[in-house]
Formats: sequence, C-alpha cells, structure tokens
Amino acid sequence: MLEIVGTSKVDKKSINEFFQKHWGSQEMVISSGTFKCEELDGFVAVNKRSEIVGLLTYFIHKNVCEIISLDSILENKGIGTELLKKIEKEAYSQEVLHIKVTTTNDNIRALSFYQKRGYCLTELLLNEVEKARKVKPEIPQVANNGIPIRDEIVLSKKLQGSINV
Repeated sequence: MLEIVGTSKVDKKSINEFFQKHWGSQEMVISSGTFKCEELDGFVAVNKRSEIVGLLTYFIHKNVCEIISLDSILENKGIGTELLKKIEKEAYSQEVLHIKVTTTNDNIRALSFYQKRGYCLTELLLNEVEKARKVKPEIPQVANNGIPIRDEIVLSKKLQGSINV
C-alpha cells in the first residue's frame, strides 16, 4: 500500500537523507540551473511503514513545469508512473502548457520511461554534464552501465489540450 503526498507533509530531514543517498547531495545541477531539492515542491511515495520509496521534485516557471528529480527505489512497481501522473495533474490544474524533464545520455531507463508516457525528445545538449561537474564534481564520468556521462537530453510533453492527463 503506497500513499503519495506533497513534500510539505514529509520531514525535510528524511527528504535530505533520501537525496544524499541517491544523488550524493541535496543539490541537482542541470543546464537549467542548480537546485536545492529540499526547497522544491514535490510529491513523495511512502509505504505503510512511512518510508520514502519514491520522490519527485519540480518547479513551475511561466507556463512550463520542469521535473528536477524523479526517483523510485522499487523498480517496476508503478511508483514512478504514479508520481508522474500526480505532477501532470497538478501542472494541468495550474494551466501549465507543457512539462519537461532533463536526463543524461546514459540513462536509458529514463529515456524509455518518459517516451512510453508520451514525452518527446526535444533538445540535445552536447557535453553539458562537464559544466555541471564544475559545480558538483561528484557526478561520475561513467555510468554503472558503462556509458560515459556527457550529454543532457530534454524531453517534454504538451499538457493543455491533452486528454491523457
């Protein structure tokens, strides 16, 4: 049994520990900026023991919702999908025109996940991760799958006028 709640309903310490464990720090560095994830709006998936098993952070600027992080520690259980549906509904209710997310070239699972849910590749930022490493040097050079981490890929989905939200 999972429950999805806003990050404001979860202890900030738990969120910070989650980011530290899964990302090496509470900071996310991508081409659109440097973000302290505990300061962002988001949604948390918690299990019956109140443990965080999924977390999504985002911000809305003008008519765009940008997902900054999406993590599910239990793969293939629908947690990521439920978090994504939650943010899409939230963004739609705020009359956001589209939603976007940035990932890296090595993240084959994320590329597949988002495309299966209606997101399209909209931008390729070559060698962008080198800039991020200047701010966050703990970003590895090579992913666990052996692919060098170099580029950012932006995916987006139109929300307004969509019947699938």
